[in-house]
Amino acid sequence: MIVFKYKEESLGPTRGKIKRPIADIFIKTTSGLWIEFHPYIDSGADVTMIPLSLGRLLGWEVDERKIQQIGGIRGSVPVIYTQNRIRIGKEKFSVNLAWSLIEDVPPLLGRKDIFDIFKITFEQYKGLIIFEKR
Repeated sequence: MIVFKYKEESLGPTRGKIKRPIADIFIKTTSGLWIEFHPYIDSGADVTMIPLSLGRLLGWEVDERKIQQIGGIRGSVPVIYTQNRIRIGKEKFSVNLAWSLIEDVPPLLGRKDIFDIFKITFEQYKGLIIFEKR
């Protein structure tokens, strides 16, 4: 079992704060190193998504021929669909993900692959998200 805690974030100077479900996970670079990142655990997201800067940090290059559009709450976003290794707790596996070619998107841990591997329980009243391997 892997347990994450909701993390408090500011909504701005006049709107206060909110606690959000955020994971502490690792993603593998092209050189074989693991980089920690903190995506929102998003049961409404079809696929895991990372912003432009994280993809570049991983060592990825933009291939214009692979660019597609993905729709979401922010409208249409250019992405490149790819696979990569991630680590959640001690579990390492490949996931399908969308590399956003813009910076203005939050990292998201989406349903595809992740929700098939883990039973995920949101206990918002306790401030916990529990991942149990299936």
